[in-house]
Amino acid sequence: MALNELTGTRVRERRLALGLRQADVARAAGISASYLNLIEHNRRRITGEALDRLAQALGVETGALEAGAAGVLAGALREAAREPGGEGAELDRLEEFIGRYPGWAGLTAGLQQRVGQLERAVAALNDRIAHDPHLGAALHEVLSAVSSVRSTAGILAETEDIEPEWRARFHANLYQDSERLARGAEALVAYLEGAEQDTTIRTGTPEEEVDLWMAARGWDLQGLGGEALAELGSEAARELAQDQIRLAEADARALPEGPFRSALADLQGDPVQVAARFGAGVVAVMRRMATLPEAPEGVVVCDGAGALTFRKPAAGFRPPRFGAACALWPLFTALARPFQPIEAVVELAERTGEWFRVRAFCETGHPGGFSGVEVRQAAMILTPLQAGRGPGAAGPVLRIGPTCRICPEATCPARRERSILGGT
Repeated sequence: MALNELTGTRVRERRLALGLRQADVARAAGISASYLNLIEHNRRRITGEALDRLAQALGVETGALEAGAAGVLAGALREAAREPGGEGAELDRLEEFIGRYPGWAGLTAGLQQRVGQLERAVAALNDRIAHDPHLGAALHEVLSAVSSVRSTAGILAETEDIEPEWRARFHANLYQDSERLARGAEALVAYLEGAEQDTTIRTGTPEEEVDLWMAARGWDLQGLGGEALAELGSEAARELAQDQIRLAEADARALPEGPFRSALADLQGDPVQVAARFGAGVVAVMRRMATLPEAPEGVVVCDGAGALTFRKPAAGFRPPRFGAACALWPLFTALARPFQPIEAVVELAERTGEWFRVRAFCETGHPGGFSGVEVRQAAMILTPLQAGRGPGAAGPVLRIGPTCRICPEATCPARRERSILGGT
């Protein structure tokens, strides 16, 4: 396939626009991260098959990566037209618009990309502000210093006759509070900027530490020992990680990779049939499917209360780390219907609007015996689809979001609270 010499640049631009890591996209496309790095810098040619997989991982048509600047621009404008209020956009005159007003077209596409980046940043910060004690303490320190400065400055500005001794004290307090404000702001900026650069994972909760730690290893936890666990910043996180290691090793023993991959191919990836072949649980099969090396699928597991206990994102789908997830997820439908397979095609109610084939299943157990309590566990596995394409893409499409606070779906009947993004 004759590809444009800037194909790699367009791959990189699309990945950055989605806020995805190079390693995650490479894994979803079935190539190495080093190869993807060479492609993105236009230092290595890419085969047509690899480009198709990259396009699927990035949620775009292959032609958008092959085409020149006009093709990329047209793709960005089509994404903009999918936004609420964009129903009246004259897509049949898109090429005419780009040709006659290339400056305005570029500006519109750039603004669309910027809005998407800001919304992803808001989503991440919303998660952290609500649940990260370190960030909360830093913000409290900054706000406290600001209040002190304002109070002292107000006294100096509004009081005409202040004795020199008291004026000196107020000036000293003002200086000290200003220094405290500067230090607090510097610490806050350093914390936010250094979170992704620190080799030791330190975050607000042990659960978040373990999530990031597993993601850094590509979800391959077999055989990890004390050296890997030492990277975690708290004893609670290390205990949780040890539990995840034991779970991964149990899944690997019950579902050996070679026979498991063969079964997936033979049975078209049906988790229920694969579980029956191995005599394993369906939830374990879904978790194993999504955590195989370079697997593009994402998976979410919850307990009987709906709390997410395991989350592996797919390209374009990031489950919330904290708080309640979207009530429309098939995961929760399955939770209410034990042992009944639930399947749906979903579209994310976000600017990128990725499509997924979703399969969900709930299992029950009685660890305390016949007279003990029932314990439920449900899982939902997501397989990326190109919009309107792929197996299972026919039929009605369910629009879902991550969580109400950052979901733009204004008319959702299951909304619990207003979105901080506005428009509801």
